[in-house]
Amino acid sequence: MTISHTLGFPPLGAARELKRATEGYWSGKVPRADLLRTGAELRARHWRLQRDAGIDLPPSNDFSFYDRMLDTCALVGAVPPRYEWKGKEVDLDTYFAMARGAQKGSRDVTAMEMTKWFDTNYHYIVPELARDQSFRLASAKPVGEFSEALALGVRTTPVLIGPLTFLLLAKEKGPGFDRLDLLDRLLPVYGEVLQQLAAAGAEWVQVDEPCLALDRTPAQLERYRAAYGFLAERSGTAKIMLATYFAGLAENAATALALPTHGLHVDLVRAPGQLEALLERWPAGRVLSAGVVDGRNVWRTDLDAAVSLLERASRRVGADFLWVAPSCSLLHVPIDLDLETGLDPELKPWLAFATQKLQEVATLTRAVREGRETVAVRLAESRSAIAARQASPLTLNAVVRQRVAAVQDGDLRRPTAYAERRRRQLELPRYPTTTIGSFPQTAEVRAARRRFTDGQLSQADYERFIEEQITKTLALQEEIGLDVLVHGEFERNDMVEYFGEQLAGFAFTDHGWVQSYGTRYVKPPIIYGDVARPGPMTVRWSAFAQSRTKRPVKGMLTGPVTILQWSFVRDDQPRSETARQLALAIREEVKDLEAAGIRIIQIDEPALREGMPLRRADWAAYQDWAVSAFRLATSGVGDATQIHTHMCYSEFNDVLQVIARMDADVISIENARSGSELLRAFEQYHYPNEIGPGVYDIHSPRVPGVGEIVTALQALRKGLDEHQIWVNPDCGLKTRGWEETLPSLRNMVAAAKQMRDG
Repeated sequence: MTISHTLGFPPLGAARELKRATEGYWSGKVPRADLLRTGAELRARHWRLQRDAGIDLPPSNDFSFYDRMLDTCALVGAVPPRYEWKGKEVDLDTYFAMARGAQKGSRDVTAMEMTKWFDTNYHYIVPELARDQSFRLASAKPVGEFSEALALGVRTTPVLIGPLTFLLLAKEKGPGFDRLDLLDRLLPVYGEVLQQLAAAGAEWVQVDEPCLALDRTPAQLERYRAAYGFLAERSGTAKIMLATYFAGLAENAATALALPTHGLHVDLVRAPGQLEALLERWPAGRVLSAGVVDGRNVWRTDLDAAVSLLERASRRVGADFLWVAPSCSLLHVPIDLDLETGLDPELKPWLAFATQKLQEVATLTRAVREGRETVAVRLAESRSAIAARQASPLTLNAVVRQRVAAVQDGDLRRPTAYAERRRRQLELPRYPTTTIGSFPQTAEVRAARRRFTDGQLSQADYERFIEEQITKTLALQEEIGLDVLVHGEFERNDMVEYFGEQLAGFAFTDHGWVQSYGTRYVKPPIIYGDVARPGPMTVRWSAFAQSRTKRPVKGMLTGPVTILQWSFVRDDQPRSETARQLALAIREEVKDLEAAGIRIIQIDEPALREGMPLRRADWAAYQDWAVSAFRLATSGVGDATQIHTHMCYSEFNDVLQVIARMDADVISIENARSGSELLRAFEQYHYPNEIGPGVYDIHSPRVPGVGEIVTALQALRKGLDEHQIWVNPDCGLKTRGWEETLPSLRNMVAAAKQMRDG
């Protein structure tokens, strides 16, 4: 019988219960028992939700208080020495210290590195592995949560991040070894977990190996064969469902099919073309999990097309060996479309969030299991919604399309080279200091925005409140001694949502929260139509800020690629086309800021690296259109206007030359958690323009010392000339409190002054 299952479900809760409980625990207001109870309640709710939607095998161990890679570190005892773990079960405070750092009393430890999960906006904690690394089972979480579900009458498939993906996404701490050489030490722990799950009654265990769908060397593929040969012998009665996603298996398909697992999940949304090649050599008796519902985007599934694909697969592998699933975990989409009462009624039927995607999976499973006629109404609804979207005038803007067609090569270049235009820009001291843009969004700021949105605060009163916040923050920056100021972004809810709300072609949700990292959740806009800028978006606040100080104030914008990457993007035209539309809208804003007297304009592109295709063969095409979009947005200004950009929490070393092609005058970049690695890249590649590698980590509450920052700046001089170096945090300060922001910035400015005097 064909089975329905899911690979993961968002843990947050429809009312963001997990966020409130976790942050309450961090602040000391929520007891540990209450946090654990909230987690248990959410797990139970989500298991029942999936079961009631018609999912035969929902997952367990997909829930996390912070991040599943961090959970895996705890599971296998991969705790760096600085956390002084005693070798027993990893406790909650050690777990959170690994994620956020800790600074209390005499204890002062930094957080582990964080970076993007493949090409998503989700961040994972990067495991740190040493040459003498040992592993041991240090968490009962997978077995505990499986047993928890079973006690509720729900049989689940426990989910583990696979051993090869864990190692491949980790980083070596120390020279002279390959982290994959640690595989033989790691596998016995996985074997022990599988045995425990089998003893607890788990029939299937999902082992996620998305790295198997990326470019892999022959030696790495041999590691896969060895690892799963070992695990097959240790799994007992539990069957392994090997899960790949985000890309097709391509040349790795032969290895995946040869592994001694009972099932294989493949992403047929990102790579539908892989199905035929897989079916031609599918092993008899192997379960095919077909990921046919998009787990990464919010558009409704074409059920007719998906049923046809599943029927073809069923004829080849057999109905009893076919599972129906989303393409990947539903972590990357909002929880429930039914919560959205304010969406355009024409647009809403085009969409499906996590709860609706469960229903799509169940419908497709029933169509294969019992015949299309049993779900004829659902298929007709899908057909009607897709036809309505294709015919809707909401998606088309003839003026925008004409403007895009008129773009010339000259629009993509600043007419003067960096070295010459730099002489015409503002003179600043060596090691100029600045911040990335945002300042703490306090409860007072959020409350004022909420009251304004609810109509309880007038436009005039709200604007007066924002002016007061800007004026106060400018004065604080002057008192601290920063060289280039920002207005603080108090009027902005989110760096993408704020701009999308002022652009045509965007729709917004009230409850469409998606996890970015830890307790940081965002509501990605939905780009459903052609993008245009009806009017200025930021000029009013930037001009006001500049009028209140003699020091330069940066205009702050989000770049076209980041708006694209951090939105749910229309899938009825190439992403490159949407990026160019966005670039033209940002270009207009940049020119208006310049006309208003803003001499420094920052266009943030933190998602540029994140958007890189997962296969290197596809990189060049993406780099061309992504860099062109940034240059189209920024090349309409004069030489005296200094263009900045910012990037954070991605792997930059292999794309520094691409970043240089963007031709920003100054780039600020995340460096605090992964400094030595980035420094080595600068030593190998001479970056031509100015750069501000972040000197302290804003995603941790700890305050860096002056000496710590001076040491970081001195290290930067190994790969950069001192006239290139800016001094700044590694990201915006929106999520921090003033009590840690002010001393951190004072220490940062003091460190810059030491460098100037040295």
